[in-house]
Amino acid sequence: MSIRKSSSPGPPNNDLEAGESRSGGHRDEESGGPFDITSTKNASIERLRRWRQAALVLNASRRFRYTLDLKREEERTQIIRTVKANIQAIRAAYRFKKVLSQENGTSTPPLPTNGDFAIGQEQLGLLSRDHDVSTLEQYGRVSGLSDLLKTSLENGIQGDEADLLKRRNAFGSNTYPRKKGRSFWMFLWEAWQDLTLIILMIAAVASLALGIKTEGIKEGWYDGGSIAFAVVLVIVVTAFSDYKQSLQFQNLNEEKRNIRMEVIRGGRRVEISIFDIVVGDVLPLNIGDQVPADGVVISGHSLAVDESSMTGESKIVHKNSGHPFLMSGCKIADGSGTMLVTSVGINTEWGLLMASISEDTGEETPLQVRLNGVATFIGMIGLSVAVFVLVVLLVRYFTGHTKTTNGTVQFKAGKTKLGDAIDGAIKIVTVAVTIVVVAVPEGLPLAVTLTLAYSMRKMMADKALVRRLSACETMGSATTICSDKTGTLTLNQMTVVEAYVGEKKIDFAENNSELSPMLSSLLIEGIAQNTNGSVYEPESGGDVEVSGSPTEKAILYWGVKLGMNFGVIRSKSSVMQVFPFNSEKKRGGVALKMPDAQVHIHWKGAAEIVLASCTQYIDATDQLVPMDEDKVIFFKKAIENMAAGSLRCVAIAYRTYKLEEVPSGEDQLDQWALPENDLVLLALVGIKDPCRPGVKDAVQLCQNAGVKVRMVTGDNLQTAKAIALESGILGSDADSTEPNLIEGKTFRALSDKEREEIVDKISVMGRSSPTDKLLLVQALRKKGHVVAVTGDGTNDAPALHEADIGLAMGISGTEVAKESSDIIILDDNFASVVKVVRWGRSVYANIQKFIQFQLTVNVAALIINVVAAVSSGAVPLNAVQLLWVNLIMDTLGALALATEPPTDHLMHRSPVGRREPLITNIMWRNLLIQALYQVTVLLILHFQGRSLLKLEDSNPDRANKVKNSLIFNAFVLCQVFNEFNARKPDEYNIFKGITKNYLFVGIVGLTVILQVIIIEFLGKFTSTVKLNWSQWLISIIIGFLSWPLAVLGKLIPVPETPFHKFCPRCHPCRRGQTS
Repeated sequence: MSIRKSSSPGPPNNDLEAGESRSGGHRDEESGGPFDITSTKNASIERLRRWRQAALVLNASRRFRYTLDLKREEERTQIIRTVKANIQAIRAAYRFKKVLSQENGTSTPPLPTNGDFAIGQEQLGLLSRDHDVSTLEQYGRVSGLSDLLKTSLENGIQGDEADLLKRRNAFGSNTYPRKKGRSFWMFLWEAWQDLTLIILMIAAVASLALGIKTEGIKEGWYDGGSIAFAVVLVIVVTAFSDYKQSLQFQNLNEEKRNIRMEVIRGGRRVEISIFDIVVGDVLPLNIGDQVPADGVVISGHSLAVDESSMTGESKIVHKNSGHPFLMSGCKIADGSGTMLVTSVGINTEWGLLMASISEDTGEETPLQVRLNGVATFIGMIGLSVAVFVLVVLLVRYFTGHTKTTNGTVQFKAGKTKLGDAIDGAIKIVTVAVTIVVVAVPEGLPLAVTLTLAYSMRKMMADKALVRRLSACETMGSATTICSDKTGTLTLNQMTVVEAYVGEKKIDFAENNSELSPMLSSLLIEGIAQNTNGSVYEPESGGDVEVSGSPTEKAILYWGVKLGMNFGVIRSKSSVMQVFPFNSEKKRGGVALKMPDAQVHIHWKGAAEIVLASCTQYIDATDQLVPMDEDKVIFFKKAIENMAAGSLRCVAIAYRTYKLEEVPSGEDQLDQWALPENDLVLLALVGIKDPCRPGVKDAVQLCQNAGVKVRMVTGDNLQTAKAIALESGILGSDADSTEPNLIEGKTFRALSDKEREEIVDKISVMGRSSPTDKLLLVQALRKKGHVVAVTGDGTNDAPALHEADIGLAMGISGTEVAKESSDIIILDDNFASVVKVVRWGRSVYANIQKFIQFQLTVNVAALIINVVAAVSSGAVPLNAVQLLWVNLIMDTLGALALATEPPTDHLMHRSPVGRREPLITNIMWRNLLIQALYQVTVLLILHFQGRSLLKLEDSNPDRANKVKNSLIFNAFVLCQVFNEFNARKPDEYNIFKGITKNYLFVGIVGLTVILQVIIIEFLGKFTSTVKLNWSQWLISIIIGFLSWPLAVLGKLIPVPETPFHKFCPRCHPCRRGQTS
């Protein structure tokens, strides 16, 4: 038996050199046993190493295939350092060469043509690697470089197939070489590494040689050959199952890498795969985006980049015309801008890094660790039993107490030939080793991987992409879901349906005839300039195309209805500085330099927050009027009325500023904080975002399942309340009081202890910041909750990371949020979150079904062979038969039971506590009843079979073979019938939904067909004989009786107190208190 480290790589993360932070972990873990890990999300490397060292393992390379490879994780960090050092050395060499050429008076060499382009990849690569501003100036800065690359800084490349092909041929594609996945032969080789199977193969070869020598090749090859064939069959089936799993994981990993990005092509914003980006593309960048290729900044406002993934330094770097170079793989930390792509794929430093470490991730899950503990406990018992049987059988054999069926002593000292003695001993060793194969449930931890691979594939169809394996099962333990409102509980299809412009509510006509000229001009100016969206008007006419966030799109559409010409308005003024929308301040602003040298500062954001900064408004005669108390009350009442109608309230305001007071230098301008006081209110708009259809049912389903849904939103508290009532999160107006309904700033102001006291009651948190969301998650976890939290913004990353399960939004979520998450909800729909809960519970339930089935076989097989060995010196189940049983129990059993689809029954239970015992009292009852029944019936057949089957008059050898064949047949059929019982451990109808599980029906059918073939046609290999119809009927009746027995067993009540509380020292998976 060998205990080794794992054999899977770790995933790339934000700071590649530092690796993933594993200093965290749960407070109660360090004091527990090696397998007592409730979460592997932030478990320390030492913690993970402990359980590996404690596990009893027959085949380390297979057992640890899908766990974090601790050794390779260290190697990976070293590779990253080496690659970075090489890149720095190359960069230094080029700089040195450049300095020498300048000292020697060498001019810049002419640009080599690259097919259709006036600049080559080598020059672009040097430019990107060296961050050489002087060379960029020689090319004519960004505008000159765009001419060389035949692209427009405003409209991007043409983007037709011919243009894209030319660019890929000239500069490469945005991909990097990946290591090929393991072939089937690699899995076959790993399956061979099982120590017990190696021993069996050696025994088979020895038995084959002795058999041929003593009985001749015609008859002597059967014993050894049949064992060898059985071992090969086990290996091939195991390898095939593992290979199929690996293909599923490869497909899922491809989905994870396929990031969608917006590019500007032909003047339009289009969404494409990150792999389709080419040199010359123009990309808009916003907070939270990943820089998908190397490039230079075209324009930017407060653009700040986190370059830690490339430099290892967590310092945020500000980008402008003085520092224009962007590196692939970095994240936009603040601001917005556009970039011109200059290098892609393997021609970037990120591409070189990824090519060096591009191997699939490995990660263990808490259930995997726990099952390794169960497997180790059972394996130790099985190993002890096997050693005991080996000693008993060897002692009986060599002391002359083992006899053949006709009463002849098998071994007589000094008389039995050496070859016969060795052959007898080999058969005994083979049986003992085979008991180890059956007794050590090597496939038990791997069943988690099987069910997770199946679940993850199915979850993709349910619009959920699992990034972290452990999240899939942890979701089954979730006790609360902290959900965003916009886009998750609502449709994210926003429309402006109500507006107060100036001092009055306006009628929603298709034009701006109701508005005064000055007010109309300023409002349209603010809508067009203070946005990161865009409006595309086709030259051929037709409907305009609006892009941006849903809120931006709604306001831009409204602006178009008011008569806004987006392109013309934006060309009338120049942007001096931008304050991107900030989820802390709940507003965003822009400073514009007007043609008459005036400066206009426009703000847009949360209505009551912007209103609080307003001191004036514009009346119907275009006059600025001070904001008196009555007007403040009027506007606040308007906001409240719109919020009560579940509208999102946004205020638009502006102010003038003196040009001479604006900082002049680019660096100073970047640091300039836009004035946000003394604003003039232009408009209040109410945006309708309807609840998603079916969201109320989904929330109700969660509540029935014991999972509390909480809304955490940045919106107005009244808007949040209206949506919460509509979606069923709040039952009635009576529930809409503090602390059920609370503002983020109120919660933030409380002490840690006060937050913990009220956190269970909170159902809705309005006007919350990302910090409030993080504090809520921390308070809930301290109270013992298993927390799932949704998020889409960059600032949500800490809460997503802190939560037990971080759920990022696939449509509206930023790349930073997605990378911090465990699961990506591809359609942003809350109903998909509930489906993930179902799948999480299904994973746990399927593993429990498999445990119940496998332990029943283990217990029955061990007891039957031990009792038979001690009492008679012979075992009824030989090596080949046990290997077939192992195949049914291990690989085929896992395939059948670990791939059961989720049922509604799972959502009528309370969440699975992370510390609940894996083997519940119900499972103990079921498996002990079935094992006791099988042991009793088969031992009666073993000792009294000849008389019960009326075989006394037959040839003793023939009678014994018939009896053992019937025992073997009945034992296998018991497992087939019991597989149905295992499907529904706590339900009477074990056939419910069986017609939907084609895999289960197929595997059971295949098992029965193969069993018939083994008994009727392969007797020479399995040491069995053909059974007549009455003996087949007896076998079937013995198996069938397990069904009514299971029904009767379910009538026996079991105590709610877990079994391990009564017997704390003898339970294999003691888990402590239920979470």
